[in-house]
Amino acid sequence: QVQLVESGGGLVQAGGSLRLSCVASGRTFSSYAMGWFRQAPGKEREFVAATSRSGGKMSYADSVKGRFTISRDNAKNTVYLQMNSLKPEDTAVYYCAADLSMSSTYYTTAVAAYDYWGQGTQVTVSS
Repeated sequence: QVQLVESGGGLVQAGGSLRLSCVASGRTFSSYAMGWFRQAPGKEREFVAATSRSGGKMSYADSVKGRFTISRDNAKNTVYLQMNSLKPEDTAVYYCAADLSMSSTYYTTAVAAYDYWGQGTQVTVSS
């Protein structure tokens, strides 16, 4: 069992930056591949970024590639999402999620694969 708590959301102007953090409870954080997802009003939850247990493998949605960076610090039980050059279309509730993984290089972009979810943090980008 792992509990996830996101923070770092807020209101920012287009072109600005935010860094989201997600802190996990428990002592097995390094056993989980981690992902960030987002959900805008009236839309389905969508993949943003994912990283493997070790942090050595990463994947990004095309819409955020080159602007967002996912990273993790297993010693701090924390995964981050650095968001630069934000656009109004990035406005959404952002969720972190954990997927128990047997492989250090595994990650997935599939919403249904993740076992645990945080409560979400709102990101609003004004034009």
